[in-house]
Amino acid sequence: MSRFFITTPIYYVNDVPHLGHAYTMVSADALARWHRLNGEEVFFLTGTDEHGLKIAQAAAENDMSPKEWTDRLSPRFQTAWKRLNISYDDFIRTTEPRHYETVQSFLTSVYENGYIYKDLYRGLYCVSCEAYYQESELAGGMCPIHNRPVTVMEEENYFFRLSAFTDRLLEWYERFPEAVRPSSKRNEALGFIRQGLQDISITRTSIDWGVPVPWDSEHVFYVWYDALINYLTAIDYGRDKARFERWWPNVHHVIGKDIIRFHCVWWPAMCMAAGIDPPANVFVHGWLLVGGEKMAKSAGNKVDPLELVDDFGLDAVRYYLLRDTNFGSDGDFTYEALTARYNADLANNLGNLLQRVTTVVANKLGGRAPRPVADSPLAGIASHALNRAQDSWNKFAPQDALEAVWLLIHETNARLEEVAPWKLEPGPELENVLGDALESLRLVCIAAFPVMPDAASAVWSRIGLDGSPKDQLAPASFHWGRYQSQKKIEKGEPLFPRRK
Repeated sequence: MSRFFITTPIYYVNDVPHLGHAYTMVSADALARWHRLNGEEVFFLTGTDEHGLKIAQAAAENDMSPKEWTDRLSPRFQTAWKRLNISYDDFIRTTEPRHYETVQSFLTSVYENGYIYKDLYRGLYCVSCEAYYQESELAGGMCPIHNRPVTVMEEENYFFRLSAFTDRLLEWYERFPEAVRPSSKRNEALGFIRQGLQDISITRTSIDWGVPVPWDSEHVFYVWYDALINYLTAIDYGRDKARFERWWPNVHHVIGKDIIRFHCVWWPAMCMAAGIDPPANVFVHGWLLVGGEKMAKSAGNKVDPLELVDDFGLDAVRYYLLRDTNFGSDGDFTYEALTARYNADLANNLGNLLQRVTTVVANKLGGRAPRPVADSPLAGIASHALNRAQDSWNKFAPQDALEAVWLLIHETNARLEEVAPWKLEPGPELENVLGDALESLRLVCIAAFPVMPDAASAVWSRIGLDGSPKDQLAPASFHWGRYQSQKKIEKGEPLFPRRK
């Protein structure tokens, strides 16, 4: 059986989940659900990042220990992901004992392999990023991500010999050009490497909130080096060799573009230094902007995804996030765009198709659902649309997959308009057109399930099918002509009432 190991970044607990986080989570969740539908063994990992200076500072400001502070904040993410119907298999916290064990084991291997040494470091540090910057990387003397002043820090640190991996990283990317996607982000990673890699500090003595360095009790590991290793903790690196070897070759990291150098330069080099292969794939998505700016606490432009869910409904929000933005490019959130997408795609297309079909079946056929026609004019359209959807999911292109599914919905609605079954008397012509429309809805339920699991399941039930779309197996279930209901179909309330 094929395996698919998908990860998200782990989120800082001193923040609150916003729509940018939700965009990453829903994207990864839809990919995980698709690969489960495709018959693969899936492991989906997310979690929270709980060490570092800004966590310690926030805890002190609230008169709490860092552990008390993180214990209070981490559950906010689990609660938010539950509301968004995120189907993760493991939620890791970097304060867990298993993570301490893995970090110490992994970095001890790097140390013993000769890639870690002690020296004095003086550099420009952004507390919000938990990262050092070269002066040339700053924007007007400010952090390029947070637009805040950086701090000059000097302390004795352990360093990772990143400079030793320039050629090996370039060779790796030449051998595996799909290791980072899309290609524009791969080129960005290569740009970091080609401009020359410098050794980087990986420990701190100025704080004690972190994973202790096993060979020097005065140091704790720097938060980024600790956080990246969570991907190995969850698959039992250093504890269960067979499980690690089963999952690691199949890893897919989904990240935002602001953390490219950590995941596409530092992390592959760290893996090489420890004697394991770099991650098989990193997919870098763009930012979901508000008013042209990245969502951030400092910008005051955060959008609460749970408020949107309360207003528009869960699957409408999930659909909008993946349908309106090309995964890999920046998108721009507006309430107007969400409302327009809801009305056009969900109310007028999918919702209207379901309402038309169930109403005519209930009124003209006594609720008895007819079967599709083998040589239906929709059969070829469905085959094309579903093949395109499958190919798009496999290419990490959920927007294209949804566009293909909605092509089938559009064509099915167009055929209903042409034949006008609501004007026909009971007979073969009426049954044929309605049977074909019901078959289209069956296929749409399966293909849309990764993005809209609740709505797809509701449609599935309304057209009289047992079980759930998640029980189907793609692509076998995509074959035309399998619709057969044993239940009476009844007209229900609109699934997506039109919004004003």
